[in-house]
Amino acid sequence: MAVSTAFAGPKLETLFFSNATVTPASSSPTSHFQIGVSSKPRRTLIQRGSFRCEAAAASSSSSSSSEVVVENSSGNASSLSALEQLKTSAADRYTKEKSSIIVIGLSIHTCPVEMREKLAIPEAEWPRAIKELCALNHIEEAAVLCTCNRMEIYVVALSQHRGVKEVTEWMSKTGGIPVPELSEHRFLLYNTDATRHIFEVSAGLDSLVLGEGQILAQVKQVAKVSQGVTGFGRNISGLFKHAIMVGKRVRTETKIASGAVSVSSAAVELALMKLPHSAHSTARMLLIGAGKMGKLVIKHLVSKGCTKMVVVNRSIEKVNALREEFKGIEIVYKPTTEMMNCAGEADVIFTSTSSETPLFLKENVADLPPVSADVGGKRIFVDISVPRNVGSCVKDLETTNAYNVDDLKEVVAANREDRLRKAREALVIIEEELKLFEAWRDSLETVPTIKKLRAYAERIRVADLEKCLQRLGEDVNKDTRRAVEGLSRGIVNKLLHGPLQHLRYDGSDDRTLDETLENMHALNRMFSLETEMSVLEEKIRAKVEQQK
Repeated sequence: MAVSTAFAGPKLETLFFSNATVTPASSSPTSHFQIGVSSKPRRTLIQRGSFRCEAAAASSSSSSSSEVVVENSSGNASSLSALEQLKTSAADRYTKEKSSIIVIGLSIHTCPVEMREKLAIPEAEWPRAIKELCALNHIEEAAVLCTCNRMEIYVVALSQHRGVKEVTEWMSKTGGIPVPELSEHRFLLYNTDATRHIFEVSAGLDSLVLGEGQILAQVKQVAKVSQGVTGFGRNISGLFKHAIMVGKRVRTETKIASGAVSVSSAAVELALMKLPHSAHSTARMLLIGAGKMGKLVIKHLVSKGCTKMVVVNRSIEKVNALREEFKGIEIVYKPTTEMMNCAGEADVIFTSTSSETPLFLKENVADLPPVSADVGGKRIFVDISVPRNVGSCVKDLETTNAYNVDDLKEVVAANREDRLRKAREALVIIEEELKLFEAWRDSLETVPTIKKLRAYAERIRVADLEKCLQRLGEDVNKDTRRAVEGLSRGIVNKLLHGPLQHLRYDGSDDRTLDETLENMHALNRMFSLETEMSVLEEKIRAKVEQQK
């Protein structure tokens, strides 16, 4: 939906519900209403049938308060509320256009990290951000998805152009980034494309690591934190709930998250593959080096259920930082001088240091005590360093299995190809779910008619029930009253069942959306429900409530 340009600037509350002063004006040769709003900074004419609404700028001598002048050819003054003025001037445009779902975003694919950092919104501030966004003139609903790789704002907007403009200006003000610079890096998606995007994000198809699971948890967190916040309305809430369902379905049916696609995750996966399954939780883990790659190894070990490991490093500072990050995990620090002793007590050894010479050679490893048969009888070395920390000669020992980066790359490449195939399967699922979501959203158009029809029937039922009970007299007992009331409700529900069934559209039957909407318009005419004007009124009142 879109708002008329006559009402694009100040808050809707001021324009729609200000106290209007009505004075007669001179007669005109043609029958029309002339409405002049003195506080309006520009002039816009809107022609609709026999009505003509003019929003004119005040002269320098006019008072600062808004003054509304209503005139007709008979010279009789009448009072129009601001809401009625809008109905006569812009109702067609307001009610016949459907609100748009829009995503205004910046991601790792389109925007440098320096800009994303400035725009990042902490989780605790999401509710405040939603309220501020929904206070904008053309935004009805909103949600914020902010991660280390993306900053995306989802809105339901009355007007696509004005909605994007207002949100972009809000982002510019929030992050202190000029609008032209922001516009250069942002991406915009509307309706079906916006819905498809959040489905792909939730499924992990838009992530750097295809199919990674963390983003689904982040989408869930958006829905959890935003629930109950004014502005996280039916459309946006429904969108995120459906996106979560899509993310779960894609992972369950395609297994896209299985298989390591990074060197560090492949190192952990390969080590666990070589261990007996019964030893996964008992094998003694040793990590040489606490740098970036070592940290990722710990992260993947923890994700696989490992709760204790020994870390050999030159200093304790980095190990302490790891302890802070992985709370609840027992990380034992040992200096490099104790590296060989630690290796003799470990079943699996990961190496990730910047040493230019091998740390383990055949003669060193041969002297290490043997490992238990419970862990396969062979000590496992997984070297993810370049240059290598484990000499190639270590492979010659019968008591060890040694793997380097080249071995891991083969695992990663095979898994990536497998994930690409699964991603194609995921896209088919997303298209199926996209149709279901759009059918659900289309069905919302009939909700006001359903409410009005029920209310109309209920008014008749209550009025006639009251007449019936009055005729029966005051001596009617409670059981009879309940029986008569139950009978009236049953009759109304049965009469409404058919019409309401033809107003529900979820894509599950042969009835098309056009047929459903035809049924809606027919009921509006038959029962004078005036749904379009009711929708308009509800939207405006909702906007004003949000701004209070």
